[in-house]
Amino acid sequence: MIRTVYVDTSVVGGVFDDEFKLWTELFFEEVHQGNYKLAVSDILLRELKAAPDNIRDYLNKFTNHQIVTINLNEEAGQLADIYLEEKIVGLKSLMDCQHIATATTHNIEILVSWNFKHIVNLDKIRLYNSVNLREGYRTIEIRTPRELLHHGN
Repeated sequence: MIRTVYVDTSVVGGVFDDEFKLWTELFFEEVHQGNYKLAVSDILLRELKAAPDNIRDYLNKFTNHQIVTINLNEEAGQLADIYLEEKIVGLKSLMDCQHIATATTHNIEILVSWNFKHIVNLDKIRLYNSVNLREGYRTIEIRTPRELLHHGN
């Protein structure tokens, strides 16, 4: 079974960051091998418009069969607002909340990120998931790309 994984902007940028380059490239290789399909949101595409060309164009390496595009809809916007109301993060992190809410409302099982402050953070993950459960959604796995590597299995 090919799992669909929501990627945020930090993962695409991670290919060009010395700290995250190796693990990000290995994760994207797993996508090329057919182990994962990428869920790409309109939020990510909007954020990439302001990025340097090499980052903005990186997703062009993937075929339409490797990517599914999803959108921030009203339902996801409302869930993101609830995350803010619960003070999981501050208003400056609205887009982070929108990423998580979009993945959640589209029933994406896993979100990957390198954002340790607002997304891949155990305390925050628990809070996002407690809101998800209270609001009738499933929990979401929030991981780094490194955690999704198959290591030859």
